[in-house]
Amino acid sequence: MSNTPLRLRGSIVPLVTPFRNGKLDEAGLTSLIEWQIASGSHGISVTGTTGEPTALSREERERVIQLTAQVVNKRVPFVAGTGSNNHDETMHFSRFAQKSGADAVLLITPYYVRPTQEGLYRHFKTVADALEIPVILYNIPGRSAINLEIDTVARLRDNCKNIIGIKEANHDFSHITRLIGKLGRDFLVYSGIELLCFPILAIGGAGFVSATGNIMPKEVARLYDLVAADKWREAQDLHYHLMPLNDAVFIEINPVPAKTALGMMGKISPEVRLPLAPLSKENEAKLKAVLAKYGLVQD
Repeated sequence: MSNTPLRLRGSIVPLVTPFRNGKLDEAGLTSLIEWQIASGSHGISVTGTTGEPTALSREERERVIQLTAQVVNKRVPFVAGTGSNNHDETMHFSRFAQKSGADAVLLITPYYVRPTQEGLYRHFKTVADALEIPVILYNIPGRSAINLEIDTVARLRDNCKNIIGIKEANHDFSHITRLIGKLGRDFLVYSGIELLCFPILAIGGAGFVSATGNIMPKEVARLYDLVAADKWREAQDLHYHLMPLNDAVFIEINPVPAKTALGMMGKISPEVRLPLAPLSKENEAKLKAVLAKYGLVQD
C-alpha cells in the first residue's frame, strides 16, 4: 500500500447539513464549504454522521453530494458519506458519489442490524468491488452497536485494492493502536473521536474527521499541520487548547451542538430534523459560554 494517496491526510471536516425553514439550505452549505477551504481544512466530507444522512430524502442526499462536488471542484479532497444499514442503498449512493466526482467514499458499519464479521466483510467488499475510487471504512461502535474487528479490516485491505483506510470513532485507543500496528502506517487511519485526534497522529494516524472542525476549522487543521512539521510541543498545546470546545460539541448528541454553535456564529440556521431536537436552554447557555472564551461569539 505504498501508493496510498497522501493528499487524503489531514483534517477532513464532516460538514453539518444546513436546513432553513425545513428545507435543504444550499446557499448555507456552499458558504460553509468555501469557509472551510479558506480556513485551511485539508478535505471535506458530507452526509456522514454529522451530516444527518438519515434525516435526508434520497433526493436531498444526492443533492448534497452533487452540490459539494461542484463547489469543492477538486480544490481539496471530497469524501462522500454513502453508507447506510441497507446494502442496496449503500451501493446506490456510492455509485452516485463516484459519478458526481467524489474523491472517495466513507462507508459506515451498518447500524441496527448488527451483522457478523463475515456479513460486514461481504457488504464492504461488494461495494468496494463496484467502485473505482478509494473507499474509507467507518467504524463507530457507539452508534452501530457492532465493532469492525482488526482482522476483518486487514482482510478487506488485502482483498480490495481501493480500500485505503478507516475512520475510527472508537474510544478504545488500544484497539486503534493494534489496528495501525497490524495494517501498517501507510493504511490511512483517521480519528473520529475529538480527544483522540492528536494521540492518533502520534502513533502514525493519517488525520481526523472531527466535528469540532465545523466550528474552528483553522485551528483543527493546524493541529495536523503542526504534527506534520514536527512541532510536537505546539501541537500538544493546541490539543489541550481545543479540549473544552471538543467537550462542548458533544454536550448533547452530535450534530445538535455543532449546528447550534454555527447558528450563534451567524453561519447557518441551527435547524435539525426530528427525531433530533434543538439544544436545551441550559446546554445552549453552557455552549455559548465556551464559544465566548474562544472569541467566537460575544458573551
